[in-house]
Amino acid sequence: MEAIHDFMETLKQGGKQSHLNLALFPLLSADGGDPDYLILEEALAQGVVEIREVSEGGNVPELKLINKSSKKVLVVDGEELVGAKQNRIVNATFLIAGNAEVIIPVSCVEQGRWSYRTHKFASGEKVMPAAMRYSNQRNVAMNLKEGIGFRSDQGMIWDELAAKAERMEVHSATGAMADLFEGQRDRLGKYLKAFRLVDRQFGAVFGMNGKVVGLECFGHQQSFGKFFQKLVKSYA
Repeated sequence: MEAIHDFMETLKQGGKQSHLNLALFPLLSADGGDPDYLILEEALAQGVVEIREVSEGGNVPELKLINKSSKKVLVVDGEELVGAKQNRIVNATFLIAGNAEVIIPVSCVEQGRWSYRTHKFASGEKVMPAAMRYSNQRNVAMNLKEGIGFRSDQGMIWDELAAKAERMEVHSATGAMADLFEGQRDRLGKYLKAFRLVDRQFGAVFGMNGKVVGLECFGHQQSFGKFFQKLVKSYA
């Protein structure tokens, strides 16, 4: 915690950016050099990480991650994984050691499918919508405190996805979170044009209707840059 506090003390706030009722305040710091890890999306794209069902039959709240690289891999909570028997999101943030095979805790974000499309997962290039992600973090933290691991409230996730789909008038045959983003592609594109990375940006404070709703920050400018568009779409 002291290291986090010391890092936060170095941050400065940049100028406000906004679109409709969403605002972003860049968090700036001195360049800390290149990260000594890969982010999950690039590791999957390079083929140095594989994510599969834990068995042929699968298990909804768990997936197997195989890191074939000597580098560590950063997995961020709320990241979407697509493929295998159903799409999932990761329940917590982990830094996976090099040359390691681990079981990662996940939640289903595609209620209406339980059949193989592929045997390996790919990055969905999305992060769970911010309000849902916050609720999921809170539930996972509560379950962790009670000694039952990084488990989510799966029913809550399905209910919130269904409610959001109805509100946005998006139809999905399998109740997939990915279809919510696809259904809002044009609107999300306008947010992506309105928000931009600035030099030395390590993070951002997000505001909605004049209130702070989230803070996202990474230890390296490069890492935040790779997540920037996904985070903007998540809050939008």
